[in-house]
This record gives sequence, C-alpha cells and structure tokens, in this order.
Amino acid sequence: MKSFSKTLRALFSVPADDPELAVAQFRALSRQVPLLYFLLIVSSLAVSYTFSHQAPLWLSVWLPGFLCLIAGVRGIHWWRNRHQDVTPAEAIAQLRRTTRMAALLAVGFMTWGLSLHPYGNDHAQGHVIFYMGITVVGCIFCLMHLRAAALLVTLIVNVPFIIFFGIAGDKTEKAIAVNIVLVSGAIFTILMTHYRDFADLVRSRRDLMEKQAETQALSDENFRIANLDALTELPNRRRFFHDLEKAFTEAKDGRLGLAVGVLDLDGFKPINDTYGHATGDKVLAETARRLEKACRGLTGVTADIYRLGGDEFGLIVHNAIASETLSDVGGQLTDAIRLPFAVGSTHAHMACSVGVARWSETIASAETLFENADYALYYAKRNLRGQTVLFSEKHAAEIRTQTQIERHLLSADLEQELIQLFQPIVDLETGRVLSFEALARWYSPQLGLVPPDVFIPVAERAGLIGGVTRILLEKALREMRHWPEDIGLSFNLSAHDICAAEGVVRLVAIVNASGIDPKRIDFEITETVMAHDFIKARQSMQTLKALGCHLSLDDFGTGYSSLSYVHRLPLDRIKVDRSFVTDIENESASKVVRSMTGLCADMGLKSIIEGVETPEQLGRLRQMGCDMAQGYLFAKPMHPSMIAAYLADTNRIKASPAA
Repeated sequence: MKSFSKTLRALFSVPADDPELAVAQFRALSRQVPLLYFLLIVSSLAVSYTFSHQAPLWLSVWLPGFLCLIAGVRGIHWWRNRHQDVTPAEAIAQLRRTTRMAALLAVGFMTWGLSLHPYGNDHAQGHVIFYMGITVVGCIFCLMHLRAAALLVTLIVNVPFIIFFGIAGDKTEKAIAVNIVLVSGAIFTILMTHYRDFADLVRSRRDLMEKQAETQALSDENFRIANLDALTELPNRRRFFHDLEKAFTEAKDGRLGLAVGVLDLDGFKPINDTYGHATGDKVLAETARRLEKACRGLTGVTADIYRLGGDEFGLIVHNAIASETLSDVGGQLTDAIRLPFAVGSTHAHMACSVGVARWSETIASAETLFENADYALYYAKRNLRGQTVLFSEKHAAEIRTQTQIERHLLSADLEQELIQLFQPIVDLETGRVLSFEALARWYSPQLGLVPPDVFIPVAERAGLIGGVTRILLEKALREMRHWPEDIGLSFNLSAHDICAAEGVVRLVAIVNASGIDPKRIDFEITETVMAHDFIKARQSMQTLKALGCHLSLDDFGTGYSSLSYVHRLPLDRIKVDRSFVTDIENESASKVVRSMTGLCADMGLKSIIEGVETPEQLGRLRQMGCDMAQGYLFAKPMHPSMIAAYLADTNRIKASPAA
C-alpha cells in the first residue's frame, strides 16, 4: 500500500532529484505552453459566442472572459521567457507553479463547460462536448513534458466528463463518454511512454555529456602532460614550437611584437658529471624556478620560459621591440643563474648564455626566427660566454658565409684540398723538439685558404667533422713515417670524435692501420669537449689510453676548468692557453701560470705552454719550471717538406758552443 501511495505521489508531483531533467522540461514547455493557452482561449471564446444568446451573460461571457484573461496572462509570461536560461531550482519552482495552475484552470474550464451544457440546443450542446473532448486532448499533448500537469488535466476534465455524460446523457452522449474512456486510456499510455522516453533521452544526453567531459578532461590532461617537461614542470619543446607558431602568426598580423630566445647553461655538465644525475636534476629544477620567477618579474613585456631539452631553455618574449629591452630581459635571466646553487654540503656556480632574435617582416617563418636565436646563442657560447647576444645583420652575414662554406665543403674533394702545417713542441730543459702539432688548413679552389677556426665549426654543425678528422689524421700519420722515431705527433680531436662511439672506433682503426707506434701520438682534447659529455669522453679517452696513445687537455683555463673532473681523466699533459702567456710579465698572469704548472707537477702531468713569442717569456717560463712550450719563438707552422731541414738546423744549433 505504501508503495502504491508513493508511486501515486510520484506521478502527480514534480521531482527535485533530477535537476537536468527539470531544466529540459522547462525548456520544452516554454515553447509549447504559449500554444496551449492560445488553443484554450480560442476554443473557449468560440463556445462563449455559441452560448452568448442562450445562457446567462455571467456564464456565457463574464466567467469565460475571466478564465481566458488568466490564461492570456500566463501565456504572455511563458512567451516572454521562452528563451530564458534558468537554474535547476528556478525550473523546478516554475514547473510546480505550472502544475498547480494547470489543475486550477482545468477545474475552472471543466466546471464552466458542464455548467453551460444544459442551456444550449442540440447543436450548442454538441459544441460543448466537442470543445471539452478535443481541447483537453490538445492541452494534454502540449503538457506531455510535464507528466504531473498532463495527468491532472486528464483526470480533472475527463473523469467528470465521463461521469456526467455516462449517467445523465442520452445514448449518443453515453457513447461519447465510452469513447472518451478509451481515448483517455490511450492518452495515458502515450503520455507515460513519451515522458519515460523524454526522461531517458535527457539522462542519456547527460551521460553522454559527462562522458564527453571526462574524455575532454582526459584529453586536456594528456595534452598537458605531452606539452609539459616532467622534471622542471615547464612547457616542453613541443609546446614551445606550438606557441612560437601562434605568436609568429600574431606578429605577422601586427597584433604584437615578438622575440625568441634560446638559453644554455654554462658549467652544468661538470656539475652533473661530478655530483651525479640526481643532483643535476635538482639543479635543473632550481634553474627552471629561477628563470620562471625572473620572467614573472619583468615589466613592460611578457615572457614565457620553456625547457627545450638537457640544459637548454627556450624563451618567447611578447611586446618586445627595443634592443635595450631584450638585453635587459637577457641580463635578468643571466643574473638569476649566476647566484650559487646548493649542491650537497657545498655550492656550485654556473652561468647562462642567451641568444635572442627579434621578429621582423623579412623573416619568413617561425623556424627561421628560432634558427636566428640559436645562432646568436652559438655566437655567445664561442665569444661572449655568460652574456646575452642579440641576433644582428653581422650574424646574418656570418650565416650566409657559413652556408657558402658548408656548400663548398659538401662538394669539396677533401682528400686533395685539406692540408696540414706542423708546429714544434719543445722541451724547455733541453731545447729538444719532442713533437709537432698538426694544424689543419683547407685550400678551396673557390674560396682560397680557409683557416680552421672558420671551417671546423661549419664541419661540426654540418656533420662532416668525422670525415675531416679521418683525412687529416691519416695524412699526419703518413707524414710521421718521414720523421725520426723519437718525434711525436700532437693531433686535435673534436667533440664528435671523442663523444661518439663510432668516432673513437674510427680513431683506433686509423692508428692501427698506420703502423705508427701509438706511444708517439698525443691526442689533444679541449675542455669544451669534456663539458659536451664527460662520461662518454672519459670512456673514449680510456680506450685511446689503453691503445698506448698520450692524452692532453687543450686550452686549459679558458673553458669549464674543474679540478673535480680533471683528476678523473687519464691525462698525460695539460696545455696552458696562450692568453696567459701574452701578459706573463703581469704579476697576476704570472701567478696563474705558476699555479697551473704547480698543479701539473702535483698531479704527475707535464705542462705545455702555448703562444711563446719572446725570449723574455721563455725565460720566465723556465724559471717557473714549465716542461714544454710551443710558439712563434721556436717556429711558425710549417709545411711538411720543411720539417727535416728544421730538425737539422735545431740539432746543429744545439750542438754549437754558442748555443
């Protein structure tokens, strides 16, 4: 019984447990209720007109007029609010008011129709029966989305109609009453089915929207993850180029100024290699935090920072036009990185080089803009480490020159065009020539003589350096066959040669094929190569050391000098850069050289001093206890054909009493 009562209450009430269904009902009714009131008013006025001369005026005119006025007011209210967005609570309240109003109007119009029936003739009475039967059906179908109201109207109108005409009517009216019973049953079935289907449709749509929302949320999360660097939580390389393309389009449309920056940490790899990757990750995360904070603190411009990979970061600067502004942005970023980083129980220091390129109408694509910034960074790393370089026309000219060199390198017969000069390395105690350093030159039929500091970087960037090294080393080893057995060869290696697995394998194969004793070969490796990939570099050096070759650290003191990793390398010699010798008469420079030679002695390494040009410099170096030296004072780089004569002259001078 309780279950039946509960079901009955549910049929004739507006539930509040499904807000979305209530809103959908309101929206459907807002389009149909005005039509309901229009149908009711027109039909009622027609009946009123039929009975205007047969029934009392209050019953035929004033009462239906009052009821039609109420219906008209409600119809206008619904018409005005047919496009209104409502909250679920407002929709439920409106539906409940509509249900109550539908019941009251149904009582009113039903009572009026049955009261009017006895006053008319047969035709007028037939009009009332037609009015009550057809109009209620139309109203019920207009209320089908509000089940409670539709059922109440059906019961309030049809039950009295059936009783009235089924008991007091003639045979025709009784037949009509039976017909109304059947119609009411059909309407009830249709109403329940329609409402159920409507409610299921709303719920299905809600479930679909929820699934779509879940799918969209998952898609958004996947997009966020795919465009986020997990370590630093900065936008990653993919997001950088996506945002750059968008910003470039906006810049072309004239909506904002644009500049792109590429940042690279100076000194990160020694920290990473010395203290481990876990510490390196913490340093990168702290770097990202500092860069992000610096970008938020900028005034007048908007800058977004990205992690492109490794220790390289990207920068997109909006609304930046002036060179001074961009230099200031770069300066604030580099200042943030110069602060000490906590590394275990100590602190480490790094710098940050920045390359920046500004958008202009001459730049055809976002890729070109990025490449300009990347070249500015390349220039900063080679010439102005730790500073900000703004891409300029000078750099554009260098790119054109390098592009031309690269084009000629690709088509060159390097076996014929690559040549080598040799400069002696001298023992400062005995004056004896210990070895010759091979210095590469490229003679291009189109470009003429191209120095190594020009074509070697191009060969590295173009991926040609492996072939260049192979040709030069094979030529140098062939020249060694003409030298005395006690004269060695010093040969420079690139980052590719020492950090790529195939590079060191190639070197070992060339040495073995030459027939030259590996002990006579000294491979020179720069500090920048160490910073490129310390682990792989050390492995390659150990391989060359096992072969019997000697190893020297070149340009010591100008790059990533770090005793914490120098002592872990299988070195034999350290070459002190020429920049310290040039000003050796200065007390500060003299102390630096003395410290370096003392370091070599403490570590059991030989020292080689580059750039010796005057007897005074030579004298000071001998006083400091330096082991070896090379420079113009002994000989300029010479052609291989001059080596025999040079050695003969050197031996003759050493043997003379004046020497």
